[in-house]
Amino acid sequence: MTKPIRARGALGAMYAGLTLTVLATIAPYVDHSTTHLLADHIRAGYPTYPRARVDSATTTYLVVLSVIGALGALAWLATAWAVRAGKPWARPAATVVFVLGISVGLTGLLAKDTSGATGLPSALGWVGMIPCLAGVVAVALLWRRPRPM
Repeated sequence: MTKPIRARGALGAMYAGLTLTVLATIAPYVDHSTTHLLADHIRAGYPTYPRARVDSATTTYLVVLSVIGALGALAWLATAWAVRAGKPWARPAATVVFVLGISVGLTGLLAKDTSGATGLPSALGWVGMIPCLAGVVAVALLWRRPRPM
């Protein structure tokens, strides 16, 4: 028996979201090795911090963003499993996970720290929002009414 088109499309969006989440989780490490946006952002907000303290704050952000990314990946996998298994609670669960994901993404993008600047540089904040695009597609496909044949 084949899955309804709606579920297949939603699953595709969920796997795309999983991929985007993994890439968004890797992005701060790429930055840490190359452009140093995060470290420069912390240094600009706290110009009196010595290098060791900036490095410590950067490492803390990397750990926090890694945990968020791992939880996001688990959420994508769990909701995709529920949809694939046809669980009756899959749509509400996917919706709740989407709301949580967009809340976390917006927090990373908009939350200000004690310096008055956002905690993350805007480039990394926007990267954290990208998986939400797949989430809105997945949730929309899950809640769409089936077309009459």
